[in-house]
Amino acid sequence: MLRITLATRLALIAIVALFAISLLITTAFYLTSVREGEFARPSPLRLSAIAELIERSAPDKRRLILQAVSSPQFAVRLDASGATLDPQPGSQDTHVRLRELYANALPGRDVSVAPAPAASNGRRFPRLGRVISNAVELRVGLRTGETLVVDASTRLPVTRLGLPVGLGAGLIGTIIGLIALLIMQRETRPLARLAAAVDRVDLSADPPSLPEARRSAPEIRAVIAAFNRLQARLGEMMRARMTLVGGIAHDVRTFATRLRLRVDKIPDAAEQQRAIADIDDMIRLLDDALLSSRVGAGQLSQEMVEFEAVVIAEADDRRAQGGRVDVAIDDAAKGAIVLGDRLALRRIVANIIDNALKYGHVAHVRMKLDQASAILTVDDEGPGIPADRRQAMLEPFNRLETSRNRATGGAGLGLAVVRSLMEAHDGTIEMADAPDGGTRVRVALPVFLPT
Repeated sequence: MLRITLATRLALIAIVALFAISLLITTAFYLTSVREGEFARPSPLRLSAIAELIERSAPDKRRLILQAVSSPQFAVRLDASGATLDPQPGSQDTHVRLRELYANALPGRDVSVAPAPAASNGRRFPRLGRVISNAVELRVGLRTGETLVVDASTRLPVTRLGLPVGLGAGLIGTIIGLIALLIMQRETRPLARLAAAVDRVDLSADPPSLPEARRSAPEIRAVIAAFNRLQARLGEMMRARMTLVGGIAHDVRTFATRLRLRVDKIPDAAEQQRAIADIDDMIRLLDDALLSSRVGAGQLSQEMVEFEAVVIAEADDRRAQGGRVDVAIDDAAKGAIVLGDRLALRRIVANIIDNALKYGHVAHVRMKLDQASAILTVDDEGPGIPADRRQAMLEPFNRLETSRNRATGGAGLGLAVVRSLMEAHDGTIEMADAPDGGTRVRVALPVFLPT
């Protein structure tokens, strides 16, 4: 898609405005100066009066009469050579109609109308002068045997060089427009830097401040200063939030450990197991929230992780706990390396498998390599997720079961954490129907390719 900058748009607006003004001026000139019956088309009555006057005047007076009725746009002369007055082949319809109009006003006389080149006043650009003229040659056969020749032309005003009047002003305006475009580019350059800085905002470290644009407009300087203040405040808020979450996580883990020791003293084994499960869910929820906060703050580490080993390890852990998990890995996907945070990648695989076991009772794990991406699919055998609810399942605290009863499911953070972690690793997550019923969760992670 073509991107038009602000400076270019302002320049286009100015150019269109200048063009519209020039068009209006030219139209007004033609409406007021080039009309039928004036310069290029003398009225039939005027031509008839000239012919009658020439016929009635004495031969020695005709030269003065011709000088009196002639002008630069209306040159009148007598031709005694007896040139033919027959219409030229291929004459335009306009000239044919003009001939009929003049013939009706000059009865008993032969009349011809034809296009004729006009003499140019321009000494350096004569051809340009002929192009901008609208010339016709009228020939009227007089009763004296001579031919009255009228060269009528309408010219645009030109300079001594033969150039149209206003061309110099147009060139100067164009140069001024180009200078204005360069100035606008210079004035809007800080805005482009501001947009690039917004895209590069990283709250995990002290963000660099935009340099002050001292020569720019006060409004642009104010926007840059406001952005620098906003960036600093966001950084402070993010650091404060991470400190708060870290402190809460540490204290809650301490209390959970104490509670876990006390749970061991519960005499009823069933109640003891339920209490232990609640504590594990609480710790897991806390870990998910802490991991999501790290993603938002850009604090995930970067290392080369063998994704196949992560998938197999998480599947083995679930099988050891009695979960029905089977794994199939294509030969091409074995040894695939993913660049990312090891803990985050483990949480991605763990959450997807746990969801399949919790709601679909079984997890069929498949891994393959597709071009430059490692594709992991997990199918379950549960009731499935309606198509109109799948996107909502990727949002925090969204569950198919709308009650908040922990006995019917988790807190609704599992897939939301997976989505945020996938986005942090430049990956994608999709949900669809499994081939044998149930739900299929498909994630794709870019594979690290050494250069």
